[in-house]
Amino acid sequence: MAQIETLQQDLSKWQEVLRLRDWDIRITMVNTEWRKTGDIKIDADDKKAVLMINSVNPKQENLEEVVIHELLHLKLWAMDQLLEELLFSVFGEDENDPKRQFAYTQFMTLLESTVEDLAKAFLSIAGDNKELSFGRVQQFVDEELRKPGKDT
Repeated sequence: MAQIETLQQDLSKWQEVLRLRDWDIRITMVNTEWRKTGDIKIDADDKKAVLMINSVNPKQENLEEVVIHELLHLKLWAMDQLLEELLFSVFGEDENDPKRQFAYTQFMTLLESTVEDLAKAFLSIAGDNKELSFGRVQQFVDEELRKPGKDT
């Protein structure tokens, strides 16, 4: 089965599981070098989203996990935006302000780790491919082992 067909099946399945049936979601394959494996662009007013999947150099091997992860961002979008606006109202929008940088970095780290934990949980319960992706951490291992002069 072609990759896009598998992704479309994953999207349909997880859109149902996560109760996102009322959203129009399209998959777009990114066919150029890209730093991400996946992303989602959201138009909350129109309930439309575009799920972007890296087909050239994905950092994750299990694309079902990526679909779940990005759909969870959609599920949590309103809360994400509320908290971002709260951060901006408290700390301002000056990206060079260390207090704002700290608060925003903490928020984004917590958001990503929570979404990833939830994605892993859903995958372990109902995923067709329950294998976790170790792509990003495996890159760290590979880089470490390529360093000259490393003790073995």
